[in-house]
Amino acid sequence: MTRARLTIDLDAIIANWRALDALSAPNVETSAVLKADAYGLGAVPIGNAVASAGVKTFFVALAEEGSDLRAAIGPDPRIFLLNGYIPSDRDLIVNNTLIPILCSPEQIARFRESIPSHPCALQIDIGMNRMGLKPLELASLFPILPTLNIQLILGHLSCSDDPLSPFNPAQLATFHALTTLLALYPRSLAATGGILLGASYHFALTRPGIGLFGGHPFAKANPVVTLTAPILQIRDVLPGESIGYGAAFTATQPMRIATIAAGYADGLPRALGGKANFYAGNIPCPIIGRVSMDLITLDVTHLHKVPDQIEILGPSQSIDQLAAAAGTVGYEILTSLGTRFDRHYKGG
Repeated sequence: MTRARLTIDLDAIIANWRALDALSAPNVETSAVLKADAYGLGAVPIGNAVASAGVKTFFVALAEEGSDLRAAIGPDPRIFLLNGYIPSDRDLIVNNTLIPILCSPEQIARFRESIPSHPCALQIDIGMNRMGLKPLELASLFPILPTLNIQLILGHLSCSDDPLSPFNPAQLATFHALTTLLALYPRSLAATGGILLGASYHFALTRPGIGLFGGHPFAKANPVVTLTAPILQIRDVLPGESIGYGAAFTATQPMRIATIAAGYADGLPRALGGKANFYAGNIPCPIIGRVSMDLITLDVTHLHKVPDQIEILGPSQSIDQLAAAAGTVGYEILTSLGTRFDRHYKGG
């Protein structure tokens, strides 16, 4: 097989969920955020696995994601829609009992006109200036809130991946101030980073996402993904010969180059060229030249024996280490992993 192989460890995801759940009090519910197809790893198999482990509430971004997840996990768990409500989603929302998180007065107005008795949630903007009701908007809506079937009040921290950021306590105080009169509703503020900030951020429900999949800032997470690619060809290169598009690398000494079956079409950024290592066991093999669409060339001159497979992600390199080499974040690496991989789920 010439395809790269992506292995996703469902038992590791379950263990990460349980570890994050254990960080909050027994009366705090721990949900699972499976937006963007579970950060690119497969919402259906992962949803089934964590539902079997005890997850009762899920978050996705789109109604279509919610519909697919509902078909997989059955009628009982709650599924919230982070992107809110638009009328064209009405049938998907009603038919799949999805709970839109309303983010603006306009969304609330459309929702009340269309499905006023349907369950919903409210998001409060506590300083990110992205999604959610501003303080004056929230105040103007107080008279109509009792007419809504509100299941949850949410906020979202801007800087929870940095435990020393002054934004964290400031936004916690803002969330308290804006929701004091809404305390009869369950509240939720913490995603993965917020969970790690401590009990004062947990409220009634936490919303781990990246932490389930082994990413920063959950440093104690079990690794979840292993990505290996087969070596297609090994070539000896002489001094003065160039490698790859643009002749971006020229050998200054005799070298042995291995070409592997993976590239930017598989979600491996072009920015990795000349900056990252892949691994033969625990031995680093630098990327030489440019990352191309389907192929990447590695320096394997130093290997006593060249293996059949090269590790891109796994025991020797985490998603965040690879992301740092590309100048991005682990979220982007995960959600970019392509559809051409031979995907294998283990455990669960």
